[in-house]
Amino acid sequence: MNNTLYTPEITSLKPLSRGKVRDLFEVDDEYMLIVTSDRLSAFDVVLPDPIPGKGEVLNRVSRFWFARIGDLISNHLSSITPADVLSASELEQIGDRGVVVRRLRPLPVEAIARGYVIGSGWKDYCATGAISGIALPPGLRQAEQLPEPIFTPSTKADIGAHDENIDFDRTVRLIGHELAEQMRDISLRIYSSAAAYARERGIIIADTKFEFGLDSDGNMVLIDEVLTPDSSRFWPLDEYRTGISPPSFDKQYVRDYLETLDWNKTPPGPRLPREVIDNTAKKYLEAQQRLTGVI
Repeated sequence: MNNTLYTPEITSLKPLSRGKVRDLFEVDDEYMLIVTSDRLSAFDVVLPDPIPGKGEVLNRVSRFWFARIGDLISNHLSSITPADVLSASELEQIGDRGVVVRRLRPLPVEAIARGYVIGSGWKDYCATGAISGIALPPGLRQAEQLPEPIFTPSTKADIGAHDENIDFDRTVRLIGHELAEQMRDISLRIYSSAAAYARERGIIIADTKFEFGLDSDGNMVLIDEVLTPDSSRFWPLDEYRTGISPPSFDKQYVRDYLETLDWNKTPPGPRLPREVIDNTAKKYLEAQQRLTGVI
């Protein structure tokens, strides 16, 4: 993998926006370049220390899943490559972190599919017995598998702000009933298919986040990243048990470290010890290897 990339320096294309992890650049009216950096966000705060190679892992894993689930829904990928739009020096800088995609209208809802009760879902369940307004059986333990996967959307927060879990009725008010039902149904189909595949490779996908956009004809399209260690909670099957937050292949490892600090989860984020950085990089690589078979 190329050297760590925190902020891409690209001058040949006009910058469009910078997210927590991804930087967007204009190719033309129809296409844009997405560069997945090595930045890491936790609790919706971008941390000052990058994770070496993380952006390349996320990009490769997303491409793998886009290809695998292409029969379920179309995605934003294009046939244009970064080499078609960048200079040689810019290409060398970003390594395998770039992808040229169609420019679509993103929907203002994050689609979260959960198969296990953990994270913010566990906190909501402990407080109310429900997640995003969906009543669940009493007596569930932390990290326990749900009777069936559920759709628990959230709003999209700006950098430094926290996403808000919402119920299905709020989703309908934001994007309309037809799109809300379509988003829920395809999210659960993708999650169930991917979870079964990953389990055969020793990974439990506890939950995951999808993002969708609309093309010029109003068709729903899968965008951003998909089923990566950043957008999902991956647990090793052989170490899974209920009653705890299981060990993971994703940034939950960093979240667990941050929970030990006296930090109020607002910017600026704390620095990470070298051991946490190195172990996180190894976890991302192992997830890529298990899922895609490529080191």
